[in-house]
Amino acid sequence: MNTRLKELLTNWRVITLVLFLVFALIAIQPQIFGNDGVTIRSVEANSSAELAGIQNPSAKLTPLAKEKIISINGEAVKTEDDYYQLTNNLKPNRTLRIETDGGFYNLITKETNGVVNVGLKVYPAPTSNMKKGLDLEGGTRVLLKPAEKISEDNLDLTILNLKERLNVYGLSDVVVRSASDLAGDDFILVEIAGVTEGEVKELLAKQGKFEAKISNETVFFGGKKDITYVCRSADCSGINPQRGCSKIGDGYTCSFFFAITLSGEAADRQAQLTDKLTVLSEEGGSGYLSDDLILYLDDKEVDSLRIGAELKGRATTDIQISGSGSGIDQADAVNDALQNMKRLQTIIITGSLPVKLEVVKMDTISPSLGKEFLSNIVLVGLLAILSVVTVVLIRYRKIKIVLPMVFTIVSEMVLILGFAALVGWNLDLAAIAGIIIVAGTGVDHLIVITDEILKGEVISDWKKRIKNAMFIVFGAYLTTLAGMLPLWFAGAGLLKGFAFTTIVGISFGVLIARPAYAAIIELLLNE
Repeated sequence: MNTRLKELLTNWRVITLVLFLVFALIAIQPQIFGNDGVTIRSVEANSSAELAGIQNPSAKLTPLAKEKIISINGEAVKTEDDYYQLTNNLKPNRTLRIETDGGFYNLITKETNGVVNVGLKVYPAPTSNMKKGLDLEGGTRVLLKPAEKISEDNLDLTILNLKERLNVYGLSDVVVRSASDLAGDDFILVEIAGVTEGEVKELLAKQGKFEAKISNETVFFGGKKDITYVCRSADCSGINPQRGCSKIGDGYTCSFFFAITLSGEAADRQAQLTDKLTVLSEEGGSGYLSDDLILYLDDKEVDSLRIGAELKGRATTDIQISGSGSGIDQADAVNDALQNMKRLQTIIITGSLPVKLEVVKMDTISPSLGKEFLSNIVLVGLLAILSVVTVVLIRYRKIKIVLPMVFTIVSEMVLILGFAALVGWNLDLAAIAGIIIVAGTGVDHLIVITDEILKGEVISDWKKRIKNAMFIVFGAYLTTLAGMLPLWFAGAGLLKGFAFTTIVGISFGVLIARPAYAAIIELLLNE
């Protein structure tokens, strides 16, 4: 027995499998005893949290590497409920001491439109480095299609612009990637955890061509070339104090404003255009110019601003942008106005996309539904493993066959999860479907290997038995690979994730786990 165990532990196939399993577990870093606290998902721009030095987490960080809140004002934060109990009903101009695993921060709470908000979005601290997709985490998935044929360079530029928009908007847990179908059409897949459909639909679908005109001539465009600064702090943006909110019909409307700073070139263009206008006067003695500054978003007029007479022919760099929002009551109107302001600020900062985009499909999944999915998946997985054990035990009636087979199947799943954690691939329903396919083909291949080895009365050469079994396994592997590659290259959305997981899983199985199983079975059954 000791000799056989020594042979098993020194077999290069078994050693290879064990090494890969160790690397996979290091990548996953499972927190066996749980993980208390809440992790920061995003930090709102110009909020108390950002001003205190808390940074928006990078989308490239692994889940366990993101900053985690441990306590607030000395009180432990172990769950999401703890966090919201400590941050709800805050009063303005109070000091809030937040402890994270990265240090201490002193926040000064401030009130914006009657609400005190520190500007943090959080979620329960993760228990591993596995990134959960929207199906399990909750959020919004959007499939976008360019309205016209687009070059690869412009497609990459569009993806970078969308990422910048979403980051400026305050969303950090974001995946933006290209996809295509068999017809050669290009798509852009956007996955955003923890947000609803209404928050991102217009931001993604709009080309964001922002333009300001006087007398039908362009003064400036949105983007860093013409606009050097966009105010997003409370002292120069928010609900317009001069216009405020008013009741219209069955609802309310509220006006917002924010200040921007033009580049020198844009200010010169404004001076040249306003110099041609005439000065009009109104009652009270104040004067204004004959033409307004008209604001356009995607070629649609969104607002018009009067130009004071004192700006005639003057190259001023300070401009105030305004707009409005509406709702069934004043609170809804204020919220809509602030959301519209935030979207417009984001578009002005980032500039327009190279091409218009159409929303092909949009899915929104609630976090509670995602948790239910995950619970059901774990239960189904355990039942599946139990079923496999039962069937194999009935077929072979040997525990020394069943245990290595279960170990191999579980090993393949760990290798898949470890690779996904290493490359940052999201674990979603498509990935889980791929894992199920891998487990199914794995059981088939292990049975083939076992049956070939058990043909002792027919084939006495062990190497020949293994060779025959692995020939069948490799043939099945190549067949599955041939079926998955078209989905990998042409899959838009879920199909690509399914193909990716299946290809990675069967590759790990055929190249590492199943040869190790063959070596283990050979040593255990070779009397």
